[in-house]
Amino acid sequence: MPTGVAMRDARKQLFDAAERVLLRDGPNALTSRAVTTEAGCAKGVLHRHFADFDAFLAELVLDRVARIEAQSAALRESAGTGTVADNLTGVLKDLFESVATAIVSLLTFRDELRARLRETMPTGIPLLTEAAAMITSYLAAERDLGRIDADADLETLAMTLIGTGHLLFAGTDGTPPPTEAVHKIVTTITGVVRH
Repeated sequence: MPTGVAMRDARKQLFDAAERVLLRDGPNALTSRAVTTEAGCAKGVLHRHFADFDAFLAELVLDRVARIEAQSAALRESAGTGTVADNLTGVLKDLFESVATAIVSLLTFRDELRARLRETMPTGIPLLTEAAAMITSYLAAERDLGRIDADADLETLAMTLIGTGHLLFAGTDGTPPPTEAVHKIVTTITGVVRH
């Protein structure tokens, strides 16, 4: 993008560009130059909106966390529709076919990014912690409808689904596992689901 041409919603364009680089090339390739080149803008645009590159990355993670929080209400509202296993399969596929797996790799790769996020998110792994909370909330709604056993440990179920889902998706070469594989782990883990 030529100098002097205003970008519409620069933050969103930069976040989307970072996500594309991260998904395509991995955390090692994610640099400010790679992001601005992908976004088609001058490197200064990033630094005009963010104090430094790690501040940019922290905001990227927080933006993706906010997306999960928005999805949580929709998932809760789906309680009582379809099957629990199908709903959970869908949410795991949506989560891990997005940038979540790549962001976990990024968090592992960048110490400064983890340190910045610890200031506002002191526990857990960002994105995965919020995803587990989303699933716990959904399972509680399903339990209230009688579709999950009353004595089920919902937090453990949610964390197990997230951890196993992450392992399943992270263990691929970028090609997501088949839906049947995701459905199998969901039905195995959620053996407390009433049929």
